[in-house]
Amino acid sequence: MYDLYIANKNYSSWSLRPWVLMRELAIPFTEHLTQFTESSHRDFRAFSPTGKVPCLHDGELRIWDSFAIVEYLAERHAGVWPAEPRARAWARCAAAEMHAGFGTLRDRCTMNCGIRVRLHDMPPALATDIARIGELWNDGLARFGGPFLAGARFTAVDAFFAPIAFRIQTYGLVLDDTAAAYVRCLLALPAMQSWYTSGLAETWREPGHEDEAKRTGTWLEDLRARSPVAS
Repeated sequence: MYDLYIANKNYSSWSLRPWVLMRELAIPFTEHLTQFTESSHRDFRAFSPTGKVPCLHDGELRIWDSFAIVEYLAERHAGVWPAEPRARAWARCAAAEMHAGFGTLRDRCTMNCGIRVRLHDMPPALATDIARIGELWNDGLARFGGPFLAGARFTAVDAFFAPIAFRIQTYGLVLDDTAAAYVRCLLALPAMQSWYTSGLAETWREPGHEDEAKRTGTWLEDLRARSPVAS
């Protein structure tokens, strides 16, 4: 049995990727959730060499990067990547692009599943990131027939874009009809629904993540369970 170490489900986009992949592919694991705090980096060193999440434990082995976790699982479980070579190559390219890119989207639209925000503005760099997301999704869906990016089955490339679906929901980001339908497909997945429900139930808040979302836009709704320290 694997052990997967993650952080708050409202905030932790990187944790979501292996979590949703393993849940959708029915790969058994034990979840260990540790809250983000001011001392997270030091505290997370107890289970992660980098002091960051996610981190997968397989016995004494530690795998501490989301892409490395996916590749480790792919060596041991069928279905992590598409079986067809062209789809698999495309999926790896798209997942790698997500893993390394879209910095403005990450910075301006930090993941916070339980709120709804109207952005103050749409800077060109953010518009470029959103347009590229739509272009990439449309390409995969057209090439391989959907409803997932590399074909009929949910694979690792969809897991890498799962946090974007939550960001689109939170910030009301506008995409074309095809890309918007893909977002709805992701959000309807049982694993995504489970993650979202757990995120809404969280009562703890991490000031850094909260402040990031407050700087970027006007909060329209906060759907999360009330924090015991909220005024």
